[in-house]
Amino acid sequence: MRDFCGQTNRREFISTVGGGFTSLALTGMMAKADQKQTNFAPKAKSVIFLFMYGGPSHIDTFDYKPGMKGMDGKTIKVKTFGRGGKKNEGRIVEPKWNFKQYGQCGKWVSDLFPNLAECVDDIAFLHSLTAESPIHGSAMLKMNSGSLVSGKPSLGSWVNYGLGNINENLPGYVVMLDKTGGPISGAKNWSAGYMPANYQGTVLRSKGDPILDLKHARGMGRDEQYRIIQSLNQLNAGHLSQRHGNSNLQARIDSYELAFKMQSTAPEAINIEEESEATKKLYGLDQERTADFGKKCLLARRLVERGTPFIQLYSGGAHNDDNWDAHGDLENNHNKHAGNTDKPIAGLLKDLKQRGLLDETLVVWGGEFGRQPTAEYAKGTGRDHNSAGFTMWMAGGGIKGGMSYGETDELGSAAVENTLEVKHLHATILHQLGFNPNELFYHHAGLNEKLVGVEGADPIKEIIA
Repeated sequence: MRDFCGQTNRREFISTVGGGFTSLALTGMMAKADQKQTNFAPKAKSVIFLFMYGGPSHIDTFDYKPGMKGMDGKTIKVKTFGRGGKKNEGRIVEPKWNFKQYGQCGKWVSDLFPNLAECVDDIAFLHSLTAESPIHGSAMLKMNSGSLVSGKPSLGSWVNYGLGNINENLPGYVVMLDKTGGPISGAKNWSAGYMPANYQGTVLRSKGDPILDLKHARGMGRDEQYRIIQSLNQLNAGHLSQRHGNSNLQARIDSYELAFKMQSTAPEAINIEEESEATKKLYGLDQERTADFGKKCLLARRLVERGTPFIQLYSGGAHNDDNWDAHGDLENNHNKHAGNTDKPIAGLLKDLKQRGLLDETLVVWGGEFGRQPTAEYAKGTGRDHNSAGFTMWMAGGGIKGGMSYGETDELGSAAVENTLEVKHLHATILHQLGFNPNELFYHHAGLNEKLVGVEGADPIKEIIA
């Protein structure tokens, strides 16, 4: 899976995303025929999940801890559990950035996010998230699929399974990776698990053209090309009739059909050149450091406009220097990654709002966990993983803006008020899309499997407008 975000050969890319039509490597998302009925009128039509891979520090971004001022370097008794194991004391690393109040709600935000801070009145901050694992691989799977182990459908797959694909000419579940590569565990994070393969995510490249080879084959007309696709699908359908339940083969049939349709529709959908210069500047496309993530955010808005139900954008690649995993130099790490994403994310929220799309688009921000208030090593400013209390936020899609929910202790080491689990986040997302999270299930191996687990979970009602 090395450098598979635009640097693989064609065979590796096709293998990575799980299907393809000639050199157009896309997984079919032709799920409209299986569309479920929502339980009630949805408040959101689409979800954009901004995944900050590596674990951003909540106490250096949105969880203001003024009591830590002046404690830098002090060794105190505090229970922590991260990559370095369980500890009962540690050396305090006080927040490295100043905080200011913003908006009518007076939300405290650090200097890492000056642009996003202008949007706080549209955001609900969740300060009491907890995760079951402080290890990247399992924590990412939990955040993406509701399970610590692989083999379960991802959140986007559940959304695609529930809603179906509103626009049959574009993928219903899109993933855009960091320019430095994908996260640990790779495609397991956007897998369909035990669901049919056509519910898995479709990866759009972050370098060059998002989708390869959208033009028709040289010298071949559209009608001729479609006759070839029909012939291929007839052969595949014959194999499928002899191999009941082969979802990968069905996904391949669907992907051929989708790929053909996308040759007409996708070029327009991903053509950001038709955007105004003012819009490009809003997303930071005029600056080198923000251009990459800004392009992803702009593409996400264009896909939402065209009916794509679930889009996930990654900030952070496979290596520590390329993601938010600040074990050594916290300041250098977070200055880099916040600086790359602050303006594009703010641009996305502002653009959605001015176009009247924010009310029906749920935007989610966060990583797989947070970071400890104490240093991991004897020297340096790096923080260890913290799964006992961290911050995520949601905006749009029927979520109350300008509020904070939950709380961590005075050091930010653990959630102490209105403690939330990942399943509550997932339940809220499904609820805003019109589903009772405890009733949306997929029958597998004799069980009615759910994203929120067999025990179920309720949405976070306090943040729902």
